[in-house]
Amino acid sequence: MNEFPNLNKISHLIVTFFGVGLLPIAPGTWGSIAAFILFCLFVYVQLSYFLFFLMFLGLTVVAIIACNLATREFSEKDHKTIVIDEVAGAWMAFLFLPLLGVYDFALDEWEKESFIAAIILIVFFRFFDILKPHPISYVDQKFKSGFGVVLDDLIAGVFAGLTLLGGNFFIQFF
Repeated sequence: MNEFPNLNKISHLIVTFFGVGLLPIAPGTWGSIAAFILFCLFVYVQLSYFLFFLMFLGLTVVAIIACNLATREFSEKDHKTIVIDEVAGAWMAFLFLPLLGVYDFALDEWEKESFIAAIILIVFFRFFDILKPHPISYVDQKFKSGFGVVLDDLIAGVFAGLTLLGGNFFIQFF
């Protein structure tokens, strides 16, 4: 097999999120931080929720395709340098922000609470992505394609969003 990743291949460049996955310590966490920084840029340019959602869908499709291509060339299904799935999972978690009532994807609404909520989402996302409770662990083990590489992170993003929603509900009403 060829050396993986080879950043001269577009699929490898994508799955490493343009080289972020090559960072030697905790590449998945760095991928999540890159997703957060990019999200903050979207907030700064006042990207609408709808456009962010479309970008999330596009990123997810590209991630699945690129992961399919890249994993064919390497024996390990979810190599540590593959971090595009963390970006998709973190963005999935960010889709929950408007449900918290702290952010509506407009810069003038970006307040301290919104920033803190986004950071908490990243922490929860990494927690679920690393711990992999059921059904995340099931998906991680059952699906061996690029779809499975990405799907377990999307579920971790949903878990992160639901955890923050539940915590927010608990704080407000109890």
